[in-house]
Amino acid sequence: MTGSVGYHAGRVAEDIVERDYLQRNCRPLARRWRGHSGEIDLILRDTDGAGLIFVEVKKSKSFGQASRKLGPRQMERICSAASEFLANEPCGQLTDLRFDVALVNGAGQVQVIENAFTGM
Repeated sequence: MTGSVGYHAGRVAEDIVERDYLQRNCRPLARRWRGHSGEIDLILRDTDGAGLIFVEVKKSKSFGQASRKLGPRQMERICSAASEFLANEPCGQLTDLRFDVALVNGAGQVQVIENAFTGM
């Protein structure tokens, strides 16, 4: 997907994922947050309110295809952007956080991989 179609498909996928996290009682803080290092699709406050969840949304025909769209360089950019975001948090770099990848298939179903960046 490229251009306008890809942009709108990405927005719809982010809407679907945001609703999924809302059902988990997570509170959205930002969408498509952009720092100097890059963009983060969704940033949410976790259920207890103390930690943050940085979410990368990937959409494709299947979960497998979507999962292959995230590479190490993009993960590094997301981590760097998250570090920038944390500068405005009360606990700064000591804030509890996790990086999730939310996969959206062609049927609009969501599969969330929590702590997807562990072992990076």
